[in-house]
Amino acid sequence: MARGPSLNLSIAEKRYATNAAPVLAGIDLTIAPGSVTAILGPSGIGKSTLLRMIAGLDTQFSGSIQIDGQSPIDAPPPGFVFQDPRLLPWLTVLDNIRTAGQGVDTATALSALERTGLTSAAKLYPRQLSGGMQRRASLARALAMSSGLLILDEPFVSLDRALVGEMQDLVAEIIAADQPTTLLVTHMPEDAARLADRVLILAGQPAKVVADIHLPSPVIFRDRKDITSHLRTIEGAIGFRTRPEI
Repeated sequence: MARGPSLNLSIAEKRYATNAAPVLAGIDLTIAPGSVTAILGPSGIGKSTLLRMIAGLDTQFSGSIQIDGQSPIDAPPPGFVFQDPRLLPWLTVLDNIRTAGQGVDTATALSALERTGLTSAAKLYPRQLSGGMQRRASLARALAMSSGLLILDEPFVSLDRALVGEMQDLVAEIIAADQPTTLLVTHMPEDAARLADRVLILAGQPAKVVADIHLPSPVIFRDRKDITSHLRTIEGAIGFRTRPEI
């Protein structure tokens, strides 16, 4: 995966129907190449919608999105990890990875499985995988795209925190090695404190960016002290504490 692209967002508004109130409005952002941006906000506020717009899956909005100067439709497709793994049950894990997009051959798929620790599961079917392994397979499929843009929509949801820690470490290693431009939607400030170098908090109706937080210290070398400090910063911006300590 090449170093990621820059993103420029100028979204006047997003509505689900012509006569509906806007869901998102007045979002103007520049996202640096190779950065990791976490997006936090209440459930249903439009975080996943924003990701879909950036990925080119939702084009019905007023404004523009540029990925290295191209529209999402014209830019290389991103690697996208959805809220659920979305593995095709009738295909093996290897074949699921090969369906990621054009140009994903067997060698590319096997490499992605190796990087996510799933080489031994290549010939298994999704029903034979644990929840954590399914999440790894979903990440492997995203990596196989090699587009430089990695989109993670609640990638750790429904996993216990021990597995979340393992997945966070894996994602951190991939980010350090490949330097993709990464967008992470999460409802857990802990995830942002561990993985992001920038945190955007959405709030309001329509939703807008109400806080833009930059976190120092490299993601791959972030220790417990760093994470705790960043967590307090994020929670202070949100206005509440989710846990007494990490």
